[in-house]
Amino acid sequence: MSFFGKIAYSLYFAPKAKLKSVQKQGGIINTININNGKKAMQIASEKLSVLPITSDSKPFQIHYLTGKKFWYQTAFCAYSLAKVSNLPIQFVFHDDGTFDAELKEQAQIQFPNCIIHGIEEINAMNAQFLPASKYPFLNKKRIVYPHIRKLTDVHGNSSGWKLLLDSDMLFFKKPSFMLDWLSNPERPFFMLDCQNAYHYSFDLMKKLTGHSIVEKLNVGSIGLKSETIDWDKLEYWAKTMEDAEGSSYYLEQALSAMIVAGQPLTLAPLEEYVVLPSKNEVLHPSVTLHHYVAESKEWYLKQGWKHIFKQ
Repeated sequence: MSFFGKIAYSLYFAPKAKLKSVQKQGGIINTININNGKKAMQIASEKLSVLPITSDSKPFQIHYLTGKKFWYQTAFCAYSLAKVSNLPIQFVFHDDGTFDAELKEQAQIQFPNCIIHGIEEINAMNAQFLPASKYPFLNKKRIVYPHIRKLTDVHGNSSGWKLLLDSDMLFFKKPSFMLDWLSNPERPFFMLDCQNAYHYSFDLMKKLTGHSIVEKLNVGSIGLKSETIDWDKLEYWAKTMEDAEGSSYYLEQALSAMIVAGQPLTLAPLEEYVVLPSKNEVLHPSVTLHHYVAESKEWYLKQGWKHIFKQ
């Protein structure tokens, strides 16, 4: 960016974007309340910890892609799951590139027995298994679109079933349906969204995969068998879709739906695993899981997380 471009950005575009964000969040007072709730949640997250695994039985593994910016949410999600599950759970954290020695130590204190895959290890794996010479588009997207790392960094050069959770979720009851799947995974696992959120047209996705696409799949909780992912197809699909219909925040969700196109799926019950819970549901949780997207994030940050201390 040129010198004058930087001035224009700092004096016009950045303030304009900030104002738009404040307006979207209901004005300056409500924005302050949301930010205060977020700060309180960040402080509270540092006090969360689970007991070390003492059982001789093999623990359930739960994966997260996370780092400094999202750690407070990851900690709450993982802690809430461990608290209601009453089963040995080993958390596997995949570094989004922002883990440092301090965060690594904090993660190991809060979640004993956890596994942390650092960014150096992940980058080395990608360089060998998904080289830029063969997968230029996926490698480019890893830099500019971190969501794609939920596929490349978690499942690349790996095998076996993995359940990956988004950080912006909370558990309020034992997720028996999800844990039953974990104990005997045979089909890909998904939550259901409240609406279709793929961005890309069903016609294009169907043409590329050769199969109909299941509607409303949500990747807040997704279980895949790593070695079944065809990375050559993923490279082709991603580039073709972006060339045809533009870039999108939802690319990774669309690709995940395409990976499992034509396969039988295990779908979490919509009435218990809720994407975009209402304000009343956030304030008075009655279901197993909330996934806080869009406008539900306001109540998640202001009040939702506090319920974890009341359980």
